[in-house]
Amino acid sequence: MEKNTAWAIGLSSVVLIGFFFLQTYLYPVKNEPTSNTANTEIVASNENTTELENKKENLSILEIDNSENLKEESYIIETEKVKVTFTNRGGDIIGYEIKNHEDSNTKKFIEMADNVSEKNRAFSISLGNANSSVLNDIFNVKKIDENTIGFYKNYIIKNSDGTNGEFTLVKKYTLNPNDYVFKLDITIDGGENFKGININDSSYSIRTSPQIGPFYNPKIDKYENRQFISFNGEKKKKIILGNNQFKSYDKAWKWTSIAGKYFEVLTYPKNSESMSEVVYYSTKSDIEGKTNAQAIMTRKACDTSINDTYYIYVGPRNEKELKIYNVSENNEWGLSGVRFDESLQTSGILNWLEIVLKFLLEMINKFTKNWGISIIILTAILKFALFPLTAKTAKGTVKMQELQPKLQAIQEKYRENPQKLNEQTAKLYREIGYNPMSGCLPMIFQFVILFAMYNLFNNYFEFRGAEFIPGWIPDLSSGDSVKTLNFSLPFIGNQIRLLPLIYLISQLLYGKITQNGGTSVGQNNGQMKFMMYGMPILFFFLFYNAPSGLLLYWTVSNIIQLAQQLFINKTIKKN
Repeated sequence: MEKNTAWAIGLSSVVLIGFFFLQTYLYPVKNEPTSNTANTEIVASNENTTELENKKENLSILEIDNSENLKEESYIIETEKVKVTFTNRGGDIIGYEIKNHEDSNTKKFIEMADNVSEKNRAFSISLGNANSSVLNDIFNVKKIDENTIGFYKNYIIKNSDGTNGEFTLVKKYTLNPNDYVFKLDITIDGGENFKGININDSSYSIRTSPQIGPFYNPKIDKYENRQFISFNGEKKKKIILGNNQFKSYDKAWKWTSIAGKYFEVLTYPKNSESMSEVVYYSTKSDIEGKTNAQAIMTRKACDTSINDTYYIYVGPRNEKELKIYNVSENNEWGLSGVRFDESLQTSGILNWLEIVLKFLLEMINKFTKNWGISIIILTAILKFALFPLTAKTAKGTVKMQELQPKLQAIQEKYRENPQKLNEQTAKLYREIGYNPMSGCLPMIFQFVILFAMYNLFNNYFEFRGAEFIPGWIPDLSSGDSVKTLNFSLPFIGNQIRLLPLIYLISQLLYGKITQNGGTSVGQNNGQMKFMMYGMPILFFFLFYNAPSGLLLYWTVSNIIQLAQQLFINKTIKKN
């Protein structure tokens, strides 16, 4: 191996190691919002007052029970789509399983209320702003029907004027048997001398689950992440936080979402005007070794009773399930125009192209009944459709190789006169009828296709759990596997994969047959060697744990392009 080649491979390895080592420290930890000293004191009340008993009519779905002997218990509501476990501690959710979708790591249903703890549960309430602790009191419970459950607790609040006021906090969950959206009603029902709740300009804060499934290792799986999304009715804002961060988003919002690649929790307050514009996103965790991804929303202060309704989507992040909430007739809750499908991962301005590619892929799969085979066929169709552009680019490259001796002579002769150098170079191009920009358009077009295909194959929900080859590629949404080690290797984990190796070999072979035929020297030759050897090795590590559907597309594309290049080279040589 030449010295320059060795340096190129060495440098690419250093870049790779540095990238993985430093990425944990790329994002500085943000400070949490400061909490002003509150003049309001709130205590749980077990007093059997007449006023509290009379609230029974206002809370017609609940019965007031002020028993002092409450103990923590759990309750389960199960529908066709989900299995939800509630606790009467705070009236919170401690388990939210999505049925019919399995976690490949645990072999159980997807758990969307993950990493819950005594201090942090799903849909916990804290009185005050996002910096306040969650309520840990034991609530009274009323099982209203098979799909509805309510939790309530009486409290005494110390008003700013020193007097005491009474209120009842109620949380009512209503599930629908055939829907991924559930309704959460939060009521603060004022009693005697109640003058509202104003703690640091807030009534209460509500938080999503500490983490959503499926489980992933952020140190290894670079193709999975947690996105924080806010939508204001016209456009969305997407934020990705580093580990152990706490960040505020202070723009108007209609709904906010915590989204993974394939699943999400989306919270839509019916009256968004009553909510504070500031939403807090957190990746801080109180469980060692666990990651967090949580949104905390704050309700504005109010001097009267409160009746708030939230529609919360907990389910797959796919178009089929999300778009039904744009038309009231298509969903059980009568929601219309909320545009939950804006939370989908798209290619932006290239989304139209992604839609076309998805349509073609789905049409092919109707015949093949195998998503892996469908990927191969679609890749082949695209590569052969783009072959005329590929051939044109290749011929332009050959012309440039033939021009290298003359170009180098001109560069040597006029290196002290840049203007003359440009004139003579342009003259040479005109003499042979070559336009150096002719190869740009085909490359740009191919890059556009590549970008849309990348987003499609990396996020397409139907690939999740789709088997291609039994025993080798059981799931196109995750990496292939031929052997599992009892230990982890740096950068690649404990899985031995074959597909990334095939990709590396195809990339090296393609680089070999398209290399500049020895006409470049010095620094240019060293750069060419780096591109030919160093970059494929770098990409091998970066793509090692990529979804096998995405890697299958790249590998098949390389193999077809390799065959096309051999044909082009043979044709050029013959002519």
